[in-house]
Amino acid sequence: MQSIFRSFRRRIGHQESRRTLVDLTAIKWVRDRGLDHAVEKESNLQPMLNLKNLIKSEPSKSLPLSIIVQNRESLDLPLRPIEFVRKYPSVFEEFFPGGVKIHPHVKLTQEILGLDADEQLIYQSDDYKQRVADRLLKLLMLAGIHKIPIRIIDRLRWDLGLPQDYIQSVVPEFPDYFKITRGSDSDLLLELVCWSSELAVSAIQKRAMSGEVGYKKGMAISFPLQYSRGFEVDKKFKKWVDEWQKLPYVSPYENALHFPAKSDEADKWAVAVMHEILTLLIGKKTDRENVLCLGEYWGLRARFKRALLHHPGIFYLSNKIGTHTVVLRDGYKRNLLIEKHPLMDMRYKYIHLMNTVKEDKKPKAQKQKPTIDSTKEGEEMQVDTSEDEQFGELNDLSGSEVEYGSDEDYDDEEDKDDAGGYIGRAMKNPNRSLRTSVATNLKTRKTVPVQVSGKIGMHGKLKGHRSSPGRGQISRNRGRSNLRTGISV
Repeated sequence: MQSIFRSFRRRIGHQESRRTLVDLTAIKWVRDRGLDHAVEKESNLQPMLNLKNLIKSEPSKSLPLSIIVQNRESLDLPLRPIEFVRKYPSVFEEFFPGGVKIHPHVKLTQEILGLDADEQLIYQSDDYKQRVADRLLKLLMLAGIHKIPIRIIDRLRWDLGLPQDYIQSVVPEFPDYFKITRGSDSDLLLELVCWSSELAVSAIQKRAMSGEVGYKKGMAISFPLQYSRGFEVDKKFKKWVDEWQKLPYVSPYENALHFPAKSDEADKWAVAVMHEILTLLIGKKTDRENVLCLGEYWGLRARFKRALLHHPGIFYLSNKIGTHTVVLRDGYKRNLLIEKHPLMDMRYKYIHLMNTVKEDKKPKAQKQKPTIDSTKEGEEMQVDTSEDEQFGELNDLSGSEVEYGSDEDYDDEEDKDDAGGYIGRAMKNPNRSLRTSVATNLKTRKTVPVQVSGKIGMHGKLKGHRSSPGRGQISRNRGRSNLRTGISV
């Protein structure tokens, strides 16, 4: 009887370990510009807040630049401190104490201090602390391990929306949730105290419960899939994904380590765990190493890596800002978060302030419009020269890559409008004396034939003219200047 039971268990184990082979090399991985933008726009936010908090911690609310240079590595500044400070004049102000222009200091602007005051009100609210405690409790209940080293939580502190002093300000206020212990290797651990069945429900399960069919334990639940535009799904890959979606959904709050590591059931459970981790993060994204570090402590590092490779419709891996960021696709609509946390709203306000340029520091370029009635030829020539320079700058950019069209096409259209329009009007009067010249851009050596009359000059621009015999006659000085530049008239 025992031998029959052992053979039956071997057959069940063989069926669970069966896995459809997928040729990942045939999958065309496509970039998602919306999610890349969502990652890239927060590139310098965290270093800016680190420097802001350091300056704010000083009694004088200012700091010598030399101190910032000494703490550059801990602040994670991507640029030289002086360059970083000057890059955001709406956040930082550089000044010299005593009026002597040595030993520059840095202080915060009134705008950033106002946003910081609003952020502190969020940290002090009871609703925020309760939501932070719930997220930490759910993280501890995942995968059935019930404890996480503090060093790993510190890596996820920014993404979890925890305050810097969460060990002193949050953990002691919820003794029935978790506690601080010390592991065998002397590492500090955050350990679960009491299991909460009410919170041990994943976001995928809540979505299924709110549907018409409902949810029962052991039933199949499909993950939402969103592929990048232009992603081509291989037939074998699509067939495997369809069969994979029909497998029973195992809650990430259950311990499913008994599944064979390379089985489809184990893969779907690992995806459920990673999906729930990203759901707990306020930005629905984090650095890939943070996920893999947590997976390594749980013994799921290899499964997490396979999940990232096999499921591009659930997770997106962005390589912007010099790192690899895992993004939960169903947490975003294009480049916008679907569910915004109050802290994320504050971070977007910080980003808006960083991109704001102060009026007194913004150079004002006054541009005069050329008028036909102007009587001073020198002023008109200055305007024409500036337009030629701008026109030449556009031509200089014609070799660069542009997403929609090229600058060369734009130049051709401008020439057609400026030259062709006046040519059409001049040809209606055959009695008018016309001459053909070549309008040449001195920067790009691009030639465009245009008709020139007494009122028409380079590129078809209107020129100021004085009364002289023969309206179509060109002055000798102009002919000499054209000869010097190698242009035949």
